Amino acid sequence: MAQTAADTTTASTGPDAADRAVKQDRLAAVRAAHDGAPLVLTSHEALAWYLDGARTHVSLAGPPVLAVRVDDDGDTLFVAANEVDRLVAEELLPADAARIVPVPWTDPVADAARGGSGTAPPATHTAIGAATRGRGILTEADVAADLRAARASLLPAEAARFRALARETAAALTDTLTAAHPQQTERALAADLAARLVAAGIDPVVILVAGEGRLPHRHPLPTDAPLGRRAMLVACGRRHGLIANVTRWVGDAGADDARILEVEAAYLDAAVPGTALRDVLAAGTAAYAAVGFDADEWQRHHQGGAAGYAGRDPRATPATGDLVQPNQAFAWNPTAPGAKVEDTVLLGDAGFEVLTHDERWPTVEVAGRARPVALPYA
Repeated sequence: MAQTAADTTTASTGPDAADRAVKQDRLAAVRAAHDGAPLVLTSHEALAWYLDGARTHVSLAGPPVLAVRVDDDGDTLFVAANEVDRLVAEELLPADAARIVPVPWTDPVADAARGGSGTAPPATHTAIGAATRGRGILTEADVAADLRAARASLLPAEAARFRALARETAAALTDTLTAAHPQQTERALAADLAARLVAAGIDPVVILVAGEGRLPHRHPLPTDAPLGRRAMLVACGRRHGLIANVTRWVGDAGADDARILEVEAAYLDAAVPGTALRDVLAAGTAAYAAVGFDADEWQRHHQGGAAGYAGRDPRATPATGDLVQPNQAFAWNPTAPGAKVEDTVLLGDAGFEVLTHDERWPTVEVAGRARPVALPYA
């Protein structure tokens, strides 16, 4: 796959005012298409995107600690009162501090943003709330497809962050699997990878491990089983709100490794700007039978889709009408029993750039692209 000079770009680790201005324009267009109503952002995906990678969580499994109401006169941030100091000091633009409404821990921040009030809000915020009451409020559910489209095309600072995240995630898998051995347990392998990710500031949102005896499982949560002669390691790593997805194999090559790479090539070839994701999915699913798999194999596991601020944003289904956009990231993951491929890639002018690339990992060329193969045990 095409590699670019941008691979060496240093990622910005803080919010970017220029990017925020573009995102504000994108949401203004979304709101204009819905009578200009205020829009409340409440999900990790939307908030991390709009706030330029802010850590919107405390618990990885918990709801966001803030919500944002986007209106004609700007953004109002409704923040759990006990999180205000940290967010202002470490996560937000300076201009955001003047637009914060603290919300007591007893009250959901999303409810406050939809019309409730925080603790002793400044007069300007009181005026904002008064102006909003009586007007329709747009929720993310009301404009879900529009929001996905708004964040699909990555801006330069976002792309730089994604490159750095993906590169470091891939390196962590390489380091973990280079040290792996057949007697190692799945949980020990997962613990090694998790430690490497956390040390790099990456949240291990998903870690899957399948040893030789558990390869048919599509989502193999780690157990105490040994890796054996062939094993699979999967990671979804999150930093600055972005999620990199990658799968790697260690040990013996699989009988279907080459064929599953051919299926992936069909997905990548079909993902061109302006194409609906359902049509990309159709091209990829048709490839299963074309290379000798059961024609229904694709129905036994999801096939991936767009990547970014969610594991898949969105996951491609036969009903997904979202259009492929320039500078959009993807992570397709065609699978069959004992076979899978998955990398996070970015669609640029020169084609797909593999973000989860590690020069140390062995590859073969498929459809003109370097694709990963199993790493033999050391």
